[in-house]
Amino acid sequence: MFKKLDKMLERYEKLNVLVGDADVISRMDEWKAYTKELAEITETVEKYTEYKKVLSEQEEVKELLTVETDVEMKAMMKEELEVCKDKLQAISDELRILLLPKDPDDDKNVIMEIRGGAGGDEANLFAYELYKLYIKYAEKNRWKTEDIDISVTELGGLKEGIFSISGKDVYSKLKFESGVHRVQRVPETESQGRVHTSTCTVAVLPEATDVEIKIDEKDLKVDTLRSSGAGGQHVNKTESCIRLTHLPTGIVVLCQDERSQTKNREKAMKVLKSRLYDFYQSQADKEYSDNRRSQVGTGDRSERIRTYNFPQGRVTDHRIGLTLYSLDNFMLGDIDEMVEGLRIADRELKLTQGFDEE
Repeated sequence: MFKKLDKMLERYEKLNVLVGDADVISRMDEWKAYTKELAEITETVEKYTEYKKVLSEQEEVKELLTVETDVEMKAMMKEELEVCKDKLQAISDELRILLLPKDPDDDKNVIMEIRGGAGGDEANLFAYELYKLYIKYAEKNRWKTEDIDISVTELGGLKEGIFSISGKDVYSKLKFESGVHRVQRVPETESQGRVHTSTCTVAVLPEATDVEIKIDEKDLKVDTLRSSGAGGQHVNKTESCIRLTHLPTGIVVLCQDERSQTKNREKAMKVLKSRLYDFYQSQADKEYSDNRRSQVGTGDRSERIRTYNFPQGRVTDHRIGLTLYSLDNFMLGDIDEMVEGLRIADRELKLTQGFDEE
């Protein structure tokens, strides 16, 4: 770990020179890259500098202790050594966390996709409640949301909901929501009061940029269709619905939320790029894919991750064994405790894998 830190400190000092160099400043793109890299390592370097300072203090006390003859002074020095030892351990723990590999997607906006699964109408009704849960959570965090394609059933359920959330650290907080969400409750249509079990699927995709994903027009099949379902007078009268098919991968995106064909195409392209980014990331990192089931938040999307039990008022995340008895508030977007629990578990899992001590 400390060899890595020494290299980082050396790089930090070099970057400080580069960002102040007039020739580098004249090359704005290069200068921006250096300042970004500098910002990313500054906190770690400052913490390492603090560690080295405490370590130096500890060494000084050890040297003085070898020549000190006064009993009381020696006792005080030994106490100071213990304080230094505790500080070094605490700072070392913080450094291990700071050195954990950062997910490059953590600061990205997301595309969320929610679909009703097993359970028919009840699954779709719960899918709509999940959609509202994430919208409320976004509002609490002052994030911006935008519907991309919302398909509502006659009973008010959500057959499929695709929407974007943008803001600070969105993906880092929501990436663990991908998977199968199970609900256990008595449906309003159930006359005998029996508890039914239904499921919904949630996918959280980091929003891809034009730089990351470029789509060749010849690889696209574009169909214009008449919109269907709820949506106003334009439904079934104008061909505003857009369906994009990416021929190399077979990925299909349909968007009919807007009256404008142009706007629907823009939204569909945003979803397609995010799906392609997710697809290519999985293809490029086979080892990561093979280990997904054993890692927090990276399980297959067919994996059941959470159960919402309404009769008992509890919600349980099966990956980390966390149960909260505040389901009503949870459904109102108060999910911070669960989100933080998942983030901590993910961090601890990575810490147990340790560092390659060189």
